Amino acid sequence: MTPLQDHLGRVRLGVDDGYVVLPRSLAEAMPLPWQRQMAYLLGELHRAYGHLPWPVYRVIPSRSERLVDLDESQLAEAGYLVEIDGSGEFVYTRRDGSPVPDPESVQVLVSCVDPIPRTPPPPPQTRHPPPCGP
Repeated sequence: MTPLQDHLGRVRLGVDDGYVVLPRSLAEAMPLPWQRQMAYLLGELHRAYGHLPWPVYRVIPSRSERLVDLDESQLAEAGYLVEIDGSGEFVYTRRDGSPVPDPESVQVLVSCVDPIPRTPPPPPQTRHPPPCGP
């Protein structure tokens, strides 16, 4: 394992199996020395892999929820349907029609309001003591 693989395997903030997401507002609010390092590393990444056909990425803030806790619109967003069978039981199926054998244990991602502000709050003001007067 590489050091980055090791680190990303331990953290869950902005990381999934395929991507690492860094909210722009937080990146731009980092201290300037961090921003310089980040700009350098991103420049190196783009120089090394700029020849690849990069798509435009759409990032959707999401949270993990149990399948059985979703409403109809959330089920549809996640690619599932629910129906009530002849005995009154809920039957969950995937978009392709295949049944979900144990819906109680299935976790899916559903969109949510982004908890990270687009514009970070201003840094706290430094309080200065009042000037000493004559």
